[in-house]
Amino acid sequence: MKFTTITILLTVAVLSILPVGCVSAQRQNVSAVSELCHMPKAPLQTLWLTGENPQGIKGGAGKTRFGRKGAPVQGIPAGGQLVLADIKTSGTIRRIWCTITSFIVPEQIPVALRGLKIEMYWDGAKTPAVQAPLGDFFCHSMGNMVSFENACFSSPKATSFNCFIPMPFRKSAKIVVINETEHDIGMFYEVDCTTGDKHDDSLLYFHAYWRREHYTKLREDFTILPTVKGKGRYLGCNLGFQTHPWMRQSWWGEGEVKIYLDGDKEYPTLCGTGTEDYIGSGFGQDYFSHQYQGNQYLSEKGGYYREAYGFYRFHIPDPVYFYKDIRATIQVIGGPGYPDMLQMLNEHPEIKLMKAGDGTEYYTRKELEDNPKHSGYVERMDDWCATAYWFMEAPENDLPPLAPIDERTKNLP
Repeated sequence: MKFTTITILLTVAVLSILPVGCVSAQRQNVSAVSELCHMPKAPLQTLWLTGENPQGIKGGAGKTRFGRKGAPVQGIPAGGQLVLADIKTSGTIRRIWCTITSFIVPEQIPVALRGLKIEMYWDGAKTPAVQAPLGDFFCHSMGNMVSFENACFSSPKATSFNCFIPMPFRKSAKIVVINETEHDIGMFYEVDCTTGDKHDDSLLYFHAYWRREHYTKLREDFTILPTVKGKGRYLGCNLGFQTHPWMRQSWWGEGEVKIYLDGDKEYPTLCGTGTEDYIGSGFGQDYFSHQYQGNQYLSEKGGYYREAYGFYRFHIPDPVYFYKDIRATIQVIGGPGYPDMLQMLNEHPEIKLMKAGDGTEYYTRKELEDNPKHSGYVERMDDWCATAYWFMEAPENDLPPLAPIDERTKNLP
């Protein structure tokens, strides 16, 4: 009885991470814990694509140097690329792991995390479904590495990249890492997959997209995911924040996440209550790393309010479906105390502090001086970045190419 109960609970936990279009296929392909002790109905081939067997040839792994660890690392020259996977049949990517030699030269790490670009293509598509800086894709924020674990990504010692999101495909899959830095970089990698999977019509393809604004504009929400047309499921995002120099030493996270679904225009269907609320915290953000939500990165600079934050939310137990289109944003609004705002005005007399609202009201010095125990909502301009993750029916998403390396790497904390 105990075994049955535990098995059911674990099965529900595993199936809850899968996109709606993958569940039926994954049930017959041993993704559910309850099926760990059963063979799949259709024969599947397990592959580990690594430098020791980049093509996944049966009986062809580990041959270099007489089978004595001859090709664990592959070089990516400056301006070059490395193909991690190039599969020409149906299958499912089940795990991706890698690490890079830049950890041997610590000063190269921030540029490497943002300068290495990862792209993924499904079923022969001409444009990538996934395009993001390597670090941000694997849930590391702002060019920094930390130790963390969640339902989709992990980094046990802050020196590696792990992804556990299932990525099914019908005809082919290609994963490429492009080195846009000025340094040659070595990569150890492993792409774990099965081939021969029989996917039905409910299949959804995995997508991810990164963008940054340095800096945002007053009263303009930061776009986490630009408008994507189609049918699918929004999986979540990894967000990065760095405060504007004019607005240090104040609480920045009052902005509400808004998700526009299926034709929403001026106002969204989904709207949260605040930045830290979106990741399940409350009254500020500190370090925590949980399954579906977390604040995995805090910069060293800053006092109670840090200079930069990295945080994530995955909509696994609380799915977000869309049937025509989707767009996700977050307001750039802070909630500083009046003394904090006075300090801003003292340090930067040229600025005006706009109240959250219609854009016509501003805090006056007298108002702030007369109410030292108050706080208020203020429109901000900050450095924001986001990696959005979602599944959809189409293998392409028509989003613009990834921003150039200079835009990705400037002014990192």
